[in-house]
Amino acid sequence: MRWRWFPFLLMAIGWLAGCSVTGPHRDINGEVPAQKAAAEIPEAQLLDVWIELFDPGELPDDPEDASGLSMDIRAAEARYMPERLRETMERTGYWGAVRVVPRGTAGSEVLVRGTIMASDGERLALRITALDASGREWHRGSYEAEVTAADYPPPEQPEREAFQSLYNAIANDLARFRARLSREDIVTIRRTAALRFAADLAPDAFAGHLQRDDDEIYTVARLPAQDDPMYRRVNAIRERDFLLIDTLNGHFDNFYREVQEPYNEWRRTRSEEAAAMREIRAEANKRKVLGALAVLGAIAIEAAGSNSTRRATGGLRNVMIVGGAYAIKTGFDKDSETAIHRDAIEELGASFASETRPLVVDVEGETHELTGSAEEQYTKWRALLKQIYASETGLVTSGE
Repeated sequence: MRWRWFPFLLMAIGWLAGCSVTGPHRDINGEVPAQKAAAEIPEAQLLDVWIELFDPGELPDDPEDASGLSMDIRAAEARYMPERLRETMERTGYWGAVRVVPRGTAGSEVLVRGTIMASDGERLALRITALDASGREWHRGSYEAEVTAADYPPPEQPEREAFQSLYNAIANDLARFRARLSREDIVTIRRTAALRFAADLAPDAFAGHLQRDDDEIYTVARLPAQDDPMYRRVNAIRERDFLLIDTLNGHFDNFYREVQEPYNEWRRTRSEEAAAMREIRAEANKRKVLGALAVLGAIAIEAAGSNSTRRATGGLRNVMIVGGAYAIKTGFDKDSETAIHRDAIEELGASFASETRPLVVDVEGETHELTGSAEEQYTKWRALLKQIYASETGLVTSGE
């Protein structure tokens, strides 16, 4: 009788944990269509989404599994995959502006983070976390899918994605949570995002408008006055920040378009090479086993038979020994063929890399070149924004 309360206990635990959609792990099998909004959502009810450049994760420890992979490729994938997710989420109609941003960018209404757990052309595994501006976790889960070389698009259709169902599954999970929010929830999230940007830009002036608890959850303590000139300046600077992020997104999108075809070809070819290696290895092992059995059989006949039996089977035993030895040799020869395929994968991997282009911006008539990684460029840009705010308000921002 006590067990009849078990379902209610699970429901209570779920309620206490909040209303986040949490999926520990999802294996994506077959086609998963992207769910789209049934009707146009009013602009005031749309939340902007920032997708951070993914964490590239780590390469497999097994040298065989890591063959042909490199951190250069992972760095490229860490830019490519957020762009693919951005495109997928944009098409659903559930969101406002969906942008890809460097890691550590403050001011988002909804923030999506991803880590590449595995990516080798045949298998893709991602860990995804989504938060809103308050720091409340919407969703945390991992997604995994497997494809074959035949699932990759032909060269004339590089826009197709072999793992599209995985991206659709992520977008669907986030849309389901979005559908649970009330109008008041959305207004609060948008206000919190604006105040967090203001507090990051000018903490001395705006940090007191927010409260943060021990779980890093933000709540609005008070709102600025509607005619607050400092807050108006912050919002004007925030619009400039959006323009810079849009410029960065143009670079990310160009990179995404440029690498689509070679990336698909690399993944397809690596899948083919990996499948060929497995087939060769299986054939090699089979030959070794059959060869060993033949040699052992000949030895057994020699050891167990009488003199007359040994004389009668002498020719057979010689054939078994020679044939078995040859089978073992060809098995090792087959093993050496895998090195050829492995080298081909390594060469493909070495030819697939990315680099960040310098970004030139104009601030108050002055030209500035932002160099380094996307994260470094955006950090320099935020420093420029603080300089702008300080010059317009006459205040010294924190850290100056």
